[in-house]
Amino acid sequence: MKITCQNKDFEKDMQDLVNLFYEESDTPFSIQHFDTEIDDTLTSKIVIDDGEKQKEYIKFYTIQKNLPPLRLKSVMKGHVKNHLYTVLSSITKKTLPWGSLTGVRPAKFAREMVDRKEIKEYLVTEILMRDFYVQEKKAKLVTEILKNQKCIIKNDKLLDLFINIPICPTRCNYCSFISSELCTVADKVESYLDCLLKELRAVKELINDKAYIVRTIYIGGGTPTVLSAEQLERLLNELSYPVTEFTVECGRADTITREKLEVLKRHNVTRISINPQTFCETTLKRIGRKQTNKQIFDAYLLALEYGFDVNMDMIAGLPNERLGIFKRSIKTLLELAPENITIHTLTIKNGAELKNDQSGIFENDVPKMIDFAEETLQEAGYKPYYIYRQKHQLGGLENVGYCRDKKVCIFNIDSMEDVSSVIGIGAGAISKRVFNIENRIEREPNCKFIQDYIQRIDEMIAKKIKFFE
Repeated sequence: MKITCQNKDFEKDMQDLVNLFYEESDTPFSIQHFDTEIDDTLTSKIVIDDGEKQKEYIKFYTIQKNLPPLRLKSVMKGHVKNHLYTVLSSITKKTLPWGSLTGVRPAKFAREMVDRKEIKEYLVTEILMRDFYVQEKKAKLVTEILKNQKCIIKNDKLLDLFINIPICPTRCNYCSFISSELCTVADKVESYLDCLLKELRAVKELINDKAYIVRTIYIGGGTPTVLSAEQLERLLNELSYPVTEFTVECGRADTITREKLEVLKRHNVTRISINPQTFCETTLKRIGRKQTNKQIFDAYLLALEYGFDVNMDMIAGLPNERLGIFKRSIKTLLELAPENITIHTLTIKNGAELKNDQSGIFENDVPKMIDFAEETLQEAGYKPYYIYRQKHQLGGLENVGYCRDKKVCIFNIDSMEDVSSVIGIGAGAISKRVFNIENRIEREPNCKFIQDYIQRIDEMIAKKIKFFE
């Protein structure tokens, strides 16, 4: 179902909200939105047309015309989204966990209200519920996350370094990332690594020239540990910044060996990811994730030997998994007790194989899974510390990172809350400049595909240098 807006600046966000109420193919009526500003009053009018008759819904909002232009636009957008939410909620008899909020970063949204001194931090829960129709447990979750994000430093000279290895041993059927299976790019891996190192060396000169301070390093993907120990050695030899947090996503347990972990340890990597997604081996086979529980447990024990902090991901809503299976996976996870746990809600995107066959997905179980994970992890001493949402997530839900012993991942907080610049290296990596004083963010992506990146490496380097001038 499409919504047409008189103000095109509102259309995308309002369409996102409509999509949370209706499936793309479900078109019982058409929606139009009109807005008018007279003095300090915004009039929001929604017209519902079912083909036989039209019905109008009108609401008036008082606005402060003396606000800065971007802030005024944001306030007005919030009002019209609230109006649309109340209309669709009334028609469908349905409420959404995040109310009228459609953005990726609900904690950032709340923090900005606090930073602008519009509200006190202790009022975040109340304001999210009252003004944006957010469900109480979600509003409380945001408040708790804000309390646990004490590592935020807003300094335009600080940055995080992200290096992308967009290659996996196999492709999971829920994945929509621009990531290649190793068997399809095996002949390009060495050339890709050569170009990656060329870009990295140029970036190191840039960091030195501009006197930036590297706060964290994060090597992601894909699955970086598809690289051999020798290839990892080549890459890590170029990284000698004295950071306190250095993460490598190992992800797939079937790519982890003692030799590779020794390389990571030798180069001062502090944190790795070993991601089960589920401990049901039938599901693992079904989703194309060729690893066994034994491989996961063995890899985890190896990681403990070397003293790494470990993150483990789980996904709620995988095909043919009911609540009971998910509960067993969470309980197994708690027996392992990694430092970080990230609970994802399954997202069904257009680029994923799962998009074509969604049989066996029990969407009604997913909110119960997310609630169970939150309650069980917090009872076990884990604290939520970052959150983000994606389009096409089941139930309009969210992904949440939890930590124990205050071991947050600084990179996750910096990137999700948009408080620190990021230099992205490699195919598909996105660089981001955060201008905290000006409250402005700019982004510069590298080309997405490995072959393009190899052919255009000099162009990528030139663009990056210009971007950070």
